[in-house]
Amino acid sequence: MGKALLMVSFGTSYPETLEKNISRIEAAVAAALPDRTLFRAFTSGMILRKLARRDGVQIDNVEQALERLAREGYEDVLLQPTHILNGEEYDKLCAQAQPWRGRFARFVVGKPLLTTAEDYLAAADAVMESIPAPEADEALVFMGHGSEHFANSAYALLEYALHDRGWDRTFLGTVEGYPTLDQVLRRLRECSGVRRVRLQPFMVVAGDHAANDMAGEEEDSWKSRLEREGYTVECVLRGLGEYPAFRALFAGHALAAQGEEEGDKRPD
Repeated sequence: MGKALLMVSFGTSYPETLEKNISRIEAAVAAALPDRTLFRAFTSGMILRKLARRDGVQIDNVEQALERLAREGYEDVLLQPTHILNGEEYDKLCAQAQPWRGRFARFVVGKPLLTTAEDYLAAADAVMESIPAPEADEALVFMGHGSEHFANSAYALLEYALHDRGWDRTFLGTVEGYPTLDQVLRRLRECSGVRRVRLQPFMVVAGDHAANDMAGEEEDSWKSRLEREGYTVECVLRGLGEYPAFRALFAGHALAAQGEEEGDKRPD
């Protein structure tokens, strides 16, 4: 029975970022599941069209990838997303995958990075393992994507987990959700002695949001706004996929999914 590993990401149009982040996550998960053949799909139609038009690169969307697997005779499919939240993109992915469950003898979907309470503690540990702790006059600020989906609360829970681990000058804001940079700024002002801020994306890839909304020179970028508040700002343009500890978390979710029995594996 042919076994496939389908890695699904939102995607990126930056080739270097693709290699540094998504490809490395895919490789780590594939190494943990050596009896499966690796395949890739992106969920962003905008990115897929841009890659095809600009670079002539054709990457499957979820339906195309599953059609390919069915056509090539795979009977056991493990779909592992590189999503961070159980949010809108993951809901869309599950809806796209649902009609294909009957086409394979076994079909399971792994969980996003932040799903269970244990996941948040593991992610906090991965942050602390991967990133230098803030120094005495420094705060660490992560930029998450954010969402109107109720899963947006994940950012606050992860910040709490980091504070519980002792990293109390670490904050998570979002570009398109709550908290915004406004809330982060208010909390920074409450931290006496903080003169420097290290900015990093809490995203799988350091793409447009990281390069422009976070580290750009425009007056409304996070870097510019923090500098106007008097902070010295360092921007670290690295996605989570560049850190082995985070790649291991995705591999762990895939291994857990492989161990589950056949059936609907969409997390509650």
